[in-house]
Amino acid sequence: MTAFTVWKFETPDGAEQAVDALEGAERDHLIKIMDHAVITWPVGASKPRMKHGRDEAWHDTGWGALWGLLIGGLFLLPVVGAAAGAGVGAILHTTKGVGIDKDQLETIQAEITEGTSALMVVTDEGNLDRVGERFHGMHSKLIDSNLTGPERQLLLETFGGR
Repeated sequence: MTAFTVWKFETPDGAEQAVDALEGAERDHLIKIMDHAVITWPVGASKPRMKHGRDEAWHDTGWGALWGLLIGGLFLLPVVGAAAGAGVGAILHTTKGVGIDKDQLETIQAEITEGTSALMVVTDEGNLDRVGERFHGMHSKLIDSNLTGPERQLLLETFGGR
C-alpha cells in the first residue's frame, strides 16, 4: 500500500538524521521508498529549507513538483490571514484525489515550526509501524495518510512519472 507520511522532529537536524534510519529500513526490506524530502527550519531562519531526497527522482519524475508544491504552498507563501488559506487552497486544488486532505495540510503547517524539521516520504509496500521503531529516541511525531488504491494511482500518475 502506498502512503504519504510525515514525521516531525523536535530539532532542526532530526529529520536529516532520520534519513539514514529510513534508508536502513529500505535495505532491510521493511519499506520501499518512492521518494522523500527533508524540511529543516533552523532557529532564527525566516522560513524552512527543503532538500529533495533522491536527486535522480527529481530529474526523472514529477516528485520534485510534489515537494515544491507542498513546501512552497505551506511555508514559503505569506502565512498571514487569507494568504495562508489561499496557499492551502492552491495545494488542495492540485492534490485533489491523491489522499492529501485539508486537515492534514493544516496539521503539517501548524506542526512544522522554527526549530523543528520534518521528513516527508512517499512509500510503497511498507510497514510504517516497523519503520517508526527505527526513529525511537529521535523525538519524532508521526503524521501519516494511508492512501486508497485510486488515490495511490492518481498520486503515482500525477507526481511519480508513471
